[in-house]
Amino acid sequence: MTLRLLKAAAAALTLCGALAPSFAHAQNFERPVRIVVPFAPGGTSDILARLIAPKLSEAVGQPVVVENKPGAAGNIGADAVAKARPDGHTLLLMDIGSLAVAPSLFPDLSYNVENDLAPVGMVMFGPYVLAVNPSVPAKNVSELVAYAKANPGKLAVANSGVGALNHITAVALARDLGIDWKNVPYKGGAAASRAVVSGESNVIINGATATLPFVTNKQLVGIAVTGDERLAALPNVETFKEAKLPLNDAGTWQGLLTSGKTPPEVVARLNGELNKILALPEIQAKIAEQGGSPRPGTPEAVKSWLVTNIKSWGDIVRAADIKTN
Repeated sequence: MTLRLLKAAAAALTLCGALAPSFAHAQNFERPVRIVVPFAPGGTSDILARLIAPKLSEAVGQPVVVENKPGAAGNIGADAVAKARPDGHTLLLMDIGSLAVAPSLFPDLSYNVENDLAPVGMVMFGPYVLAVNPSVPAKNVSELVAYAKANPGKLAVANSGVGALNHITAVALARDLGIDWKNVPYKGGAAASRAVVSGESNVIINGATATLPFVTNKQLVGIAVTGDERLAALPNVETFKEAKLPLNDAGTWQGLLTSGKTPPEVVARLNGELNKILALPEIQAKIAEQGGSPRPGTPEAVKSWLVTNIKSWGDIVRAADIKTN
């Protein structure tokens, strides 16, 4: 072998040795993986985590367990993931709209959304449904706006808690449409829906998962939905865009994240496995049952979404002076 070939071989071996730890780190999961859901069991985030967990377990060759850590509008669970060992073994699945509003709602937030959490990928988009109690004399957006303007302060809009994204959406709609309605917080979306069904409140803007059953059972009247297209279950209900309402992309954006300093190759591995899971027909069918659609994509796309929405929702929170206490 010539001296030139020997040098080339030595260089190749050196390169392989340098790459080997990174490659192994990207491919191997060495212990059980946790998916932290920062809300109580039974919600959309929890349902999605339990759908994904067994498939991810098959992919990485380790048990994947779902852990509910509710509290502080999702911030307790998010903080736990932000401070976990950055190796991809601790994941966070939640409505990342909550992450987008957290910096403006909580000035003393114990973690930095953009620096301490690394997006893995988007999981699902679920539209909001704007609906009213049947006693409200409105069947569409025009009639609802006209009634609200003719009766300032009369309509009560139920939400799932002060600072929740559906609360902020209602505040922004009132501002942009020039209407005056009361915002009434409840302990979660299910309680808010029940309040409007009973007539305790009049209007709700809430996720399709929680709201559709009441509309299809004619306990609520569907007025409009967010998202790019009408819902198959409500073909006669127009989209926000068709009704010329703002915030057509408001809704439930479920995303998967991990600790902020996790190596990029580990994030890429997780993203690839997530996108494969979201392509499975059985998973797509289950997501459709939640009133949503899978949103496979890249970590960079989720990062861009967060940066944009932290600013846009933060502007609304500050302009309306929304406080959580």
